[in-house]
Amino acid sequence: MQGLAVIEAALATMPAQPGVYRMLDARGDALYVGKARSLKKRVVSYTQVSRLPERLRRMVFETRRMEVITTASDAEALLLEANLIKKLRPRFNIVLRDDKSYPWLMLSQDHPFPQIAKHRGERRKGATYFGPFASAWAVKQTITALQRVFLLRSCADTVFATRDRPCLLYQIKRCSAPCVDRIAPADYADLVAQAKQFLAGETPSIQKRLAAEMESAAEALEFERAASLRDRIRGLTHIQGSSRINMDGVGDADVVALHMAAGQSCVQVFFFRGGRNNGNRPYFLTHSKTDITPEEVMESFLAQLYEELPPPPLVLLSHEPGDAAWIAEALTIKSNRRVELHRPQRGDKRAAVEHAQTNAREALERRLAEGTAQAALLEGVGTLFDLPETPARIEVYDNSHIMGSNAYGAMIVAGNMGFNKSGYRKFAIREAKPGDDFGMMREVLDRRFSRALKEDPARDGETWPDLVLIDGGQGQLSTATAIMAELGLADTPLVAIAKGEDRDAGREWFHIAGREAFQLPPRDPVLYYLQRLRDEAHRFAIATHRAGRSKALTRSELDDVPGVGAAVKRRLLNHFGSARGVRQAGLEDLENCPGVGPSLARRIHGHFHPA
Repeated sequence: MQGLAVIEAALATMPAQPGVYRMLDARGDALYVGKARSLKKRVVSYTQVSRLPERLRRMVFETRRMEVITTASDAEALLLEANLIKKLRPRFNIVLRDDKSYPWLMLSQDHPFPQIAKHRGERRKGATYFGPFASAWAVKQTITALQRVFLLRSCADTVFATRDRPCLLYQIKRCSAPCVDRIAPADYADLVAQAKQFLAGETPSIQKRLAAEMESAAEALEFERAASLRDRIRGLTHIQGSSRINMDGVGDADVVALHMAAGQSCVQVFFFRGGRNNGNRPYFLTHSKTDITPEEVMESFLAQLYEELPPPPLVLLSHEPGDAAWIAEALTIKSNRRVELHRPQRGDKRAAVEHAQTNAREALERRLAEGTAQAALLEGVGTLFDLPETPARIEVYDNSHIMGSNAYGAMIVAGNMGFNKSGYRKFAIREAKPGDDFGMMREVLDRRFSRALKEDPARDGETWPDLVLIDGGQGQLSTATAIMAELGLADTPLVAIAKGEDRDAGREWFHIAGREAFQLPPRDPVLYYLQRLRDEAHRFAIATHRAGRSKALTRSELDDVPGVGAAVKRRLLNHFGSARGVRQAGLEDLENCPGVGPSLARRIHGHFHPA
């Protein structure tokens, strides 16, 4: 066995240190990423092939190369393993497929009147962040609560600077209108401090303070102010009672619960910060192993979850991970504070875990039910188009442009679990003539499948389609058939879907090479499914085109100047008023522009006034 020989050869020089090993196939793709306290002792187990389960025997058989990275400690090995699994997504690992970034609540600090807003992506200086939140909806709910209770502004700085009268939020008592001086800076700063206390979990002390202020205002006959404070107290009370799960005495914690059924796993995570429930999110894990244990799933999941997120000091679990002490040590190193993994047996914490586990079970049951219905539809598609087997991957193509301008091609992917949005691709049309729909389709298919042949000439990967659907009629089908034949892919099933003369949904015609065009009964479930695929491709193509058109509209000649990024471009436009003003500016004027030094000024001037 060639794979066994590769592993035995690697063992000859393999160290006994902690680290991470990678098994690679003939194409260099990662089959498996593993960690070990002793690399040599761990990897030698793969040489005892007769003792391995069928899944690992297949992995050893496909191995053609091994790579090893040593680490300074066991914990570093675990963190590196999680990082590589999320990056490489090896076929034989448990993989957390979650491409969404986590939303945070941002409170700006670089403005006299700080703003609250939702934030995703890289953090910037001059702001404080609270979270993470499970969804954008959870952040929005928290922002609304902060507006009602603390009257903080949520408008952008540019809007704030141009206001000359209060906006609607002031009228409905969700902002204190600092933009038009309806509140003093010191009073606004006090509201900001209270909001920070609330986000840190100090709600009772805030409520007592507001109650005392309300009584004082009432005694001083300041009834309007007393009523305003009363409304803020009611808002706080509503927030405290709105959470379905409460855990007294717990500030920051995550509740992680696992449910497994039918060879699939779902992990439900509830995020608690400052004693409040920041929402929950289900995670569906992919793994090829059928006899995997809950302990293995939990261990791999925790390492990958906190590869991106900062771990809280307490993680409540439904199942003990395979090596809880190892994971806790790694998370402690990552967060620079002690992280405890705990499986509660009683009380509020146990109730919270059970509630999360119920959510995990229900989410997995819904997914399995949807998957069963999806499987039936895919089977119907295979029968309808005489495919050799039920399709596992369908690719749908469409183009979008306006009179030939800003032309884009779009590809969407669907399969057993519905739309696979991580597989979507967009193609900026470069060579086809404006308005030439056939030329655009030819270019898109040529680029898509030429690259696929380079990356996987054997065509045994998971990114090859079992069916290609094209939005169009016989002409588009002929174009697609011709280019696929040129590429040596004439065996790839192609179908064109076109609306009839009246262009009514439900009267579509299907075109397949070698067959007469045909229609399906208006109420056929397979027809509805194919319409959904076509409509999703159309939606994605239009969205891609609009994004490209918006980018083109905001583009200026400054974008072609080397060294001029978005920040410098903004400074130049603010200083000179327009790109034309920059082009006509002298060298000395450019040097006097804030944020533009002599070197960059010479480069800009030289770009517009070449010697």
